[in-house]
Formats: sequence, C-alpha cells, structure tokens
Amino acid sequence: MKVKKYTAPSMNEAMKKVRAELGEDAVILNSKVSYTGGFMGLFRKKMIQVIAAIDPEVEKERLEISRVKTKQASTSVIKPSLEKEKKTEHDSNRLVEVELKELKQMISSLKSRDHFDKFSDDVKEVLLHLKKQDVSDSTLFQLGEAMEENITSESVQAINKDEWAHNEVKRFFHQYLKEITFGGISYNRKYINVIGPTGVGKTTTLAKMAAEAVIEKRMKIAFITTDTYRIAAIEQLKTYAGLLNVPVEVVYKMEDFNKAIEKFVDYDHVFIDTAGRNFRERKYVADLQKIIDFDQQMETYLVLSLTSKEQDMREIITQFSSIDIDRFIFTKSDETSSYGSMINMMSEVKIGAAYVTNGQDVPEDITEVKEDEIVSMLMKGFSYERSSI
Repeated sequence: MKVKKYTAPSMNEAMKKVRAELGEDAVILNSKVSYTGGFMGLFRKKMIQVIAAIDPEVEKERLEISRVKTKQASTSVIKPSLEKEKKTEHDSNRLVEVELKELKQMISSLKSRDHFDKFSDDVKEVLLHLKKQDVSDSTLFQLGEAMEENITSESVQAINKDEWAHNEVKRFFHQYLKEITFGGISYNRKYINVIGPTGVGKTTTLAKMAAEAVIEKRMKIAFITTDTYRIAAIEQLKTYAGLLNVPVEVVYKMEDFNKAIEKFVDYDHVFIDTAGRNFRERKYVADLQKIIDFDQQMETYLVLSLTSKEQDMREIITQFSSIDIDRFIFTKSDETSSYGSMINMMSEVKIGAAYVTNGQDVPEDITEVKEDEIVSMLMKGFSYERSSI
C-alpha cells in the first residue's frame, strides 16, 4: 500500500494535495492538528497533518487503464483500418447478442403461456404481465388461483375489466404481504443507519431522508460517516450537511463513534452513512460492526438497487444477515422497468420496504413505500386491450 503524509494549513488544502497525488480513491488513515513556530506558546501556526494511502490493487488498475488507453491511442494512429474492422466485428457481435436475447424472451413468453394454461384467459393476461415484471412463479400461481375465485362473481360484471384486474391484484398483495411492515422512518429511535454494497446510492438516499427530518419535521439532526475509504464520499456528505446546515463527524473506529454520539447527545436524530464495499467479502460487514455500535437505539435500512440481479440481492441480504435490518430501501427505480424483485425479496425474508428512490435530486426523488404504491408500479401500463395486441 502506498502511504503518504501531507501537511497543510487547513483540511481542505490537505484534501486537495491528497486528491492531486493519490486520486479520489485514496484512503484517509489518520489526521491530526499540530502547531509550529510561535514564541513562548504564543502566535503559533495551526497545521493539519493527514496520512493517506492508495490500495495497491486500485493503483494497479489505474495504471492498467492508462496503459490500455495509451495502446489504443497508438493503435488508432498506426492501424486505423484494423480498428475499423474490430468495430465492425464488435457491432456485429452486439447485434447477435440482441437477437439472441429477443429469441430467449420469445421462448420464455411461449413457455409462460403454457405454464399458466390452467387459468382463464383474463387471469392469464395479468399473470403474463407480472411475469415480465419478474414476479416469481410461486407468487403468480397463488395470485392466479385467488383471481379465479372471483372472476365469475357479480362484482366483475359491474366494473371495467381493467379496473377489476387492478383491484384483484391489489387485494391479493394486501393479504400476501400482511405480515410485512412498510413505511418510512418511525422516528422512534435516535440513530438512523443505512448499509449496503457500493454503488447503490446510500449517501444520496441518506441525504433525502435527512432533508425530510429537517425541512418537514423541523428536527435537530446531525450526520456521522464511516465511509473513510473514499474522499469523494466524505465531501459529498459534507456538501449535503452544508445545504441542510447540520454538523457532520467522520469516524474511523469505535472510539470515534462513541465520541460522536456524546457530541450529538442533545440532537433529535443522528443519520449514519456507511462505506460501500464488495458485498461478497464478509470481512467488510465485520469491519462495519467494529466501528458502529449497533446496540444503540438504531433503525437500520439495507439499500438495494433495482438494477441489480435478483441473485446478487439475495447474496447481499445474506452477507448483512448478522445485522438487524428494519426495512429495505430500493433505489434506481428510474433506471429499470422491472419491479418484481421488490416483492420477491420482501416475501422471501419477511422484511418490508421503507422507500423507493427514482433519481439523484435531493430531497425530491424519494417515495415512502406503501402496498398500493408497489402494486401501481407492478401494474403500470397494463390493460387487456394492450395485452391482446
């Protein structure tokens, strides 16, 4: 690991030096205040000392990317015709991949139709729509049986078929998810913590939750961040803290965490941001438990991206199973048109959802989750007229 020491008159100046030499992926190992000069203890000059490092794997990756870019630039000058041939081949391969994907989807659709043959056509259309939303087959079969019980009743004849379908799906999931808790922050506990893998949008989501507490609830809040692995993450949270006019403490170990708790003893709530690391490495979850005292009055939310593969979601949940998770937060709903994984994950582990986020804007792009909201997302765009086309 490449370790460097930096001295500057302020933390901002020190951070600039770190970023300039080690980049945004630098890890801050330690920081302290020192004093130089002066006479008999007077007129001393305050200085900030920062010890930073760069992971050798990150450095190696950066050098490799630089080497590849240099090679590509050289190749493009010397052999433009070869690059053109490679691009044509690449485009051709992409076209084949797209066609194969479409073929697989067509086969899957045909299989699904046979799969749901036991149900009437009206019920089957609803199930096929939700199948495209990636709702699990076991759930769809239960839904189909529930709908079949009501399809011949007088109430069906009294309303529009589309409205009937939406009502039946809503009725089913209300019963199916009755043991699961929904809704945003309860505000019953002082500490509000978000955990999850890298890249799911934890810091932005935490800022949206905090904004509600400050702007709508008029609460006195503070931030704590344990994400000392990336300078950019600390700066991002400090930016949000500045906009909300609230304090933020950066902690490196349990001792720092306890000091931060003492400092914020008179605050209504403390929002805690955590580092996002490779979720397949169990030691990162163990490291998190060495920094944060989860025995405190704490609500913990596991953040999952709706763009993730469902199997990856399962692995993430498993890795964080040693921590008591109150509810899920599903992010990036604006980057996908498939929402069935929400239902599948909640029903499998019996953990509800607090929020769904749909963009980067703070505090706008966040919605508190309710059962009806999930059904609306799943049934978006459905109508018997469209499904028959």
